[in-house]
Order: sequence, then C-alpha cells, then structure tokens
Amino acid sequence: MIKVINYKECKSLDDCVLRSQFSYNDVNEKVKAVLEDVKKNGDAALIKYAKMFDDVQLDNLEVSGNEIEEAYNKSDKEFKETLKSAYQNIEKFHKKQLRNSFITNEDEGIIIGQIINPIEKVGVYIPGGTAVYPSTVLMNVIPAKVAGVSEIILVSPPNKEGKINSNILAAAKIAGVNRIFKTGGAQAIAALSYGTESVPKVYKIVGPGNIYVSMAKRLVYGEVSIDMVAGPSEILIIADETASHIHIASDMLAQAEHDKLASSILITTSIEKAEKTKEELYRQLEKLSRKNIAMESIENNGRIIITETIDEAVYISNEIAPEHLEISIKDPFSVLSKIKNAGSIFLGDYTPEALGDYLSGANHVIPTSGTAKFNSPLSVDDFIKKSYITYYTKDALYKVKDYIINFAEHESLDAHANSVKVRF
Repeated sequence: MIKVINYKECKSLDDCVLRSQFSYNDVNEKVKAVLEDVKKNGDAALIKYAKMFDDVQLDNLEVSGNEIEEAYNKSDKEFKETLKSAYQNIEKFHKKQLRNSFITNEDEGIIIGQIINPIEKVGVYIPGGTAVYPSTVLMNVIPAKVAGVSEIILVSPPNKEGKINSNILAAAKIAGVNRIFKTGGAQAIAALSYGTESVPKVYKIVGPGNIYVSMAKRLVYGEVSIDMVAGPSEILIIADETASHIHIASDMLAQAEHDKLASSILITTSIEKAEKTKEELYRQLEKLSRKNIAMESIENNGRIIITETIDEAVYISNEIAPEHLEISIKDPFSVLSKIKNAGSIFLGDYTPEALGDYLSGANHVIPTSGTAKFNSPLSVDDFIKKSYITYYTKDALYKVKDYIINFAEHESLDAHANSVKVRF
C-alpha cells in the first residue's frame, strides 16, 4: 500500500520522501563499449545492435520518404488533427520565447552587442519500447524549428518489422523533421555524436530515453551538447480540503503508469483527503492497462504526506523541486509567488498534468530529480547560441587603456598589458 506519512513525525525530509534512485555505474562500461564500437565501425555497428537489441535485420538505416508518407496515411485522421492542434499551441507558446540580437552605441566610439544564431544541426531521440511518444516529437522539434535550426535528425528504435511507429513518423512529418533513422539506445546517441556513413553528426542532442540513453548522453557531452540528463518522471500535488480526491488519484496514476521508477506524491492539509485519495488510487488502478507498472510505482515511490499548513506543503515542494507540480487548493494563485523550484506548474482542479503533456503548448521536457532547483524546461533557448560583438575606436580605447593595463599587471599577464601598450 502507498505510505501515508504525517510530516511532523519525520526527522528529516528524506524520512518522508524516497526519491527514485538509479545508478549509472551499472551501465557505464557497457555504454562506453557501445560508443566506441559505433565510433569505430559506424553503420555496421548500428545494424549489429538493431539485430541484438531490436531483433531486426536492417538493410537500410534511414526511413525513406515513401515510408513516412505511408505511415502518415496510415495514422488516423482524427489523431492527425490532434497533432496539428497541439502543434499550433506549442508553436505559439515557444514563439514568445524568441530573443533578438542587439547592437548599441554605448558611448562615442564604442559599439557592443549580441548576435543570436540557431544551432545548425540537432539530433532528437525518441524512445520506443513499452510506450510510444509522438507528443515528445512535437515538444522537441517545434522549439528547434522556431529557433531556426536548419537540420533536425530524428532517431528512434525500430520494431521487429524494421519500422518506426507510424504515429511517431506522422508527428515527425507534421513537425518538420529533416531526416529519420532506425536506431535506438546508446548506439543512436553515439551515431548522432560521431556520425556514421548514414547518420550525420549533430551539434546538440535532445530527447528522453532509458538509463542507457541517459548514460550515453552524459558520456558524449563535450563532443556534442545535450539538453539534460532526465531521471524518472515525477509529480507532486499540493491539495487542501476543497480538492477532488478522484482528480488527485487520477493525476498520480497518470504519472505512475510511465515507469516503475516514477514518483507520485500528494501533500495535503486534510487527513480525510489523504485517506480518500489512498482508497481511490487502488480503485482506479484496477482499470488501467498498465496496472502492474503503475502499482509498483505507487507502492515503491508514491507518498501521501499530511502537513498542518499549505505553507508547510510549499516548503516541502520547494525542497523536492518536482518535475511536475499541481496546486489544487481553493485559491492556487495565492501561493504561486512562493513556488521557487518546480519544472512545470499546474494551477487549479481542472488543470491536469496531462494537459501539459499534450496540448497546452508549454513544453513537457522538464528537469527531474531535483534539478529544477537550477535547470529549466526545454525551450527555444536550448537551440540558440549567442556571440558577443565589441568595437572601440582608437580614442575610445585610449580612454580606458590604463585600466586594462592595471588589471593585466595585477594578474601577472604581461602580454595582455603589452597588447594595449603597443597600440599607443
């Protein structure tokens, strides 16, 4: 059964909350071997791993235009309309994040500024396996398109027929992906990082994956940039006596069905709400197609914590820094300014986290494992880079030359000082 805990009985927050833990050490050497193999053997290694891990013999790694059209036509009309509606909302949201270059005349003879350019080549990893995520295609590709990325390469593991899920391909077509390759796991990250005969090398890799994918992204960082290293999915719900225990339970289970390691936490000031939610969780569990996954997640990583005040609940939430935070209290906006650490915030009883997963427009690629304390959701900013520009005339440099020389001499950098002296 899910644990119900009274916060005042906890000696520390760790006593109350057991965050899902997983160690990269167990997979480190395996991933290193895969990375080196792909770096050395290219396409041959990718084909080998497709046979080994996906049980398919591939003749061609790239998804053809005909395959994409076939998949798009195969995807049902209503779902394509759903994808297009989501696309519009996501694009509209992310266009608000666009930044401008600027050049300013600070003083006579001085010009400074900033130039923004998109990253030219980006790789997007889309998982396969127990569930498929066309929504994740949109969430990763659309900000890149809005930023102006000119080449977007998508990789995803094939099924036993050598195909990528048709809904993923439909989403990729709608989002505007340039090329798609049938490869997954650490080997796909290697291919994007180093390039192979078929797969082009990119400058940045985004997209979620399992522990092998996450480890691979950690190891290739520096060769390429990455978005973040994502841990198990999380939701934390702050609720008072006015919240619906039926809604709370459904939202906790929506997170739990992702993964056995997913974490679902309720913090409430109402003992009655805690007990009713506990009962409702097990009632709703019986109806889920992914019941076993959700059950293990809820019982191992789920928590219901009872606090005396909402402020106490907010304090705990800020310490946990959850990926998703729902605030289901009478006036959710009354505590919004107190929320300091959360990936994405959902306010009110009719704003389920699933809304953010699919349709609201805000990105669903969000920092996990407490990294919301210093990290942000995926955005247009992840797909741009800045260059600074500086221009001084001779007279402008003359006015500040002594300051520069003084700084350099205090840092014992004679050549720095001399590079100014020789100009005068």
